[in-house]
Parts: sequence; structure tokens; C-alpha cells
Amino acid sequence: MKKLSLYVLLICLSYSAFGQDLNARVSVLTPKIQTTNKRIFTELETAMKTFLNGHKWCADQVEPQERFDCTFVLNVTSWDGSSTFSGELQVQSSRPVFNSMYSSPVMLLNDKNIDFTYQQGQTIDYSDQIFTSNLSSIMAFYAYIIIGMDYDTFSRYGGAQYFALAQNVVNLAQTSTYTGWKAFDNNNVSRYWLSENLNDKAYESLRSFMYDYHRNGLDIMADNPGKGVKVIANLLPALQQIDRTRLGAMYPLVFYTAKSDELVSIFSKADPQDRITAMNILTQADPGDGNKYATLQSNK
Repeated sequence: MKKLSLYVLLICLSYSAFGQDLNARVSVLTPKIQTTNKRIFTELETAMKTFLNGHKWCADQVEPQERFDCTFVLNVTSWDGSSTFSGELQVQSSRPVFNSMYSSPVMLLNDKNIDFTYQQGQTIDYSDQIFTSNLSSIMAFYAYIIIGMDYDTFSRYGGAQYFALAQNVVNLAQTSTYTGWKAFDNNNVSRYWLSENLNDKAYESLRSFMYDYHRNGLDIMADNPGKGVKVIANLLPALQQIDRTRLGAMYPLVFYTAKSDELVSIFSKADPQDRITAMNILTQADPGDGNKYATLQSNK
């Protein structure tokens, strides 16, 4: 009997390990919630982490060292004292750079349209066939986006199947009354538009840039920093061709939020000509972060 129990345990552990694709760190913050008993928020945090890390999201077998590093920070701004929550969710993901200890940010965004119900002790369920809950749909959506954007950095347009799965989440969630899933929610800054952009050929050039930037630029910098910087410098003009004025231009916003600081860091070490050229291109392509790029002018 002991041998049988051990055998069953090993099978369960093996299945659990096989099923874990994300290495998700989850935090639930409640600075605006006035209550002495915050057990439900602790349980919510655990349930979210279990859901994200326990689900099989990826079509490929993912080894433990290959799991997709990401962070979910839920800031609960409203709670009815029972099961209804609202707030903001910050989602961040990164991927390792070859032959280095550095992880490059791939996605960073703050989703302000977070409304859901959750009861203490509840198991979070999800289906790719029907809308089950807003909380599970939001997490599934970002899980697919994280994986798809990561795949895009390792093979050109490699994340397409995961962006299609994210679009499926959007389509199913549109049957609900929750915000963030429709074209005109939250002034066109929404999950709807992020999914639309990533599945739209109009943004294939930015997806292609992400591949070349990481595989042909960052991934060679540990062995040849000068060559890596030159590769990225030669890629920058492509950013000027990306239309940020289109209705619902969400992907460029996500790109620059994640990458602006990294771009400044890379070109702060470049020669003066590449530094000034990079500053001019980036300021034109991303005027909202112009003050960051202006620092390249004074770097020695």
C-alpha cells in the first residue's frame, strides 16, 4: 500500500511539473481596503498563483529552466466585503539574454479595467470553449500574451498561435458585461486592442523588430557588445515606420513601456554618432519618452 501511494504521488508530481509553463510571481495589494481580516486576499493571491502556474498553456513541453518569467501585481481598489472586487493589474514578463545573467523586459503594462468576483476558498476554473469568469479570462489572456511575445523574441512571428488563443479569450469574454474586452472600452487602451494589434499584419514589422532586436542584437552582446549595439542601431529606423496614431495602437505603447529604459541603457554605451542617431530616431518614434532619450545627448 505504501508503494502504491508513493507511485501515485510521483505521478501527480510529474504531471504537475509537466503542466507548469509559467514561473509567475503573484502579489495582491490592498492599501485602500479598510478591513482587519485580509484572509480572503491571501487566499486570492494563492488561488491566482496556483491557476497561472498550474495550467498547461504552452503547446511545447517546457523544461523547468525554460519557464516564462512573469509578475502579476493586483492592486485591489474596491471590495464589497463579500465577493466583488475591482482594481488594477500590472503584468510584467522578461526573457533571459544568451550567455549572461541579464533578463530583458518583454512586456510591461498596467490594466486598469479589473473587475471580478471571487469567493473565499474558490477554485479558479477556465475553459477555452466558454466564458467561465472574468478573473480566469484575464489571467488566461495575459498568459497567452506573455508566451506569444516570448516566442516572438526567439523565432520570427513565433508567437502567432498564442496570440490567436488570446484573441479567442477576447471573443468569449465579449459575451460578458465586463470592461476591457471591447473596442471602445477605456479610451481604446484595452485587452481588446492589444490582442487586435498582435494579430494584425499592420504590426508585423514591430513583431519582426522584436525578433531581430533580441536574437541578433541582445543575444550576441555578451560575446560582442559592439556588434550587438550596431545591429540594434541599424534596426531602429524600422520603429519610425510604425504608426502610433492608429485607433487602438496598444502594442507600440506596451513595447515602449517595456523597452525605453533598456534602449537608453544600450545606447548610453555607444559611440557618439550612434548615440545621437538613436536619440533622434527614438524621440521621433516615441515622443512620450523624449526626456529619457534626451539623456543620450549628454552621455560620454
